[in-house]
Amino acid sequence: MALRILETCINCDVCAPACPNGAISQGETIYEIAPPKCTECIGHFDEPQCMVVCPVECIELDPSHPESKTELQLKFETLQREMA
Repeated sequence: MALRILETCINCDVCAPACPNGAISQGETIYEIAPPKCTECIGHFDEPQCMVVCPVECIELDPSHPESKTELQLKFETLQREMA
């Protein structure tokens, strides 16, 4: 699954630089995660880095974007090819 940022986000800006895929950006009122770029850090780290660094724990799995570990790995590989 992609991740999502909840309304409890305090706009502290620690999550965006932690994302290896560049999936996090400032939205209208809070930070947002672009599901096409979110791999839950699969291919980079053992756990989602945005969740690790978030001081208010406002990042969770997004049930509207279900993906298996295999699908996330394929997305990671596709993103890597596109960035090369």
